[in-house]
Amino acid sequence: MHKNSIWITGCNGKMGSELMKLLKGNTDYRVVGTSLDVDVTDEHAVEQAIDLYMPQIVINCAGVSDAAYCEKHQLEAYKVNALGARNLAMASRRKNARIIHFSSDDVFSGEHNRPKTEFDNPTPRTVYGKSKLAGENFVRELNPKHLIIRSSWVYGLEEKAESPSGFYQQVIDHGLKGEAFTAPIDVIGTPTSVLELGRFFMKILKSNEYGIFHASCEGGCTRYGYARAVLELNGLDTNLVSETLQEKDGLLVSTQLENLMMKMTGIYEMPQWKDAMRAYVEQNRIGGK
Repeated sequence: MHKNSIWITGCNGKMGSELMKLLKGNTDYRVVGTSLDVDVTDEHAVEQAIDLYMPQIVINCAGVSDAAYCEKHQLEAYKVNALGARNLAMASRRKNARIIHFSSDDVFSGEHNRPKTEFDNPTPRTVYGKSKLAGENFVRELNPKHLIIRSSWVYGLEEKAESPSGFYQQVIDHGLKGEAFTAPIDVIGTPTSVLELGRFFMKILKSNEYGIFHASCEGGCTRYGYARAVLELNGLDTNLVSETLQEKDGLLVSTQLENLMMKMTGIYEMPQWKDAMRAYVEQNRIGGK
């Protein structure tokens, strides 16, 4: 077993792609990434892969993250988000390897308009959130050497505009086409740059920390505020977006996270979300400008 060998699942997604980029250029690690070539829902395939790669650390970025898709495809959502996490937790435990599992703010229901800490009880209300929580529970129960990282509204270059989880790119596309669109004012979270999440990850990777860590940028906004910021910072027309309501019962849904463990340990400090977005735009200007 290589001293710092790492296996990343879901290596073609937003987070997986960022971690591959960060780790591939680091000579301290030997990294292998898999996507569809290893089906995490297949226990036998996972066992074969871990015997082949012999990782010291397994990083699980595999998942079905489209909330609307999960509602219509419950079986697939649970197979990937829960069963896949279970298979990876069991396999990594057998090899005495550490498992780092990426999760979501959607494990919280969104009730009560205050940031949720790692010590608040998750009460998901969507299939996506429930399946992600089930995955967390498998990881916690099956491998004591676990680290679970929850984040919020993560955006990055690998997101697809056609997916609701690719909101940042959807806004850019509307802006470039000059198309009017709406965004909710009753849904609150924290846009989090994949760049900042990656920086936090590199810090915690080298630590001896275990357990659950929240890792979102600081502050919060509505989806409408998020959309306006994307348009503004990219030099696009902010008047293209107008307000709408998502919730039919008049409730305000807030899944804003409080990075309490991060602050208690002092391992990293996340920036304000708009500062992080400004830095992201500087590195990823539209058309390379």
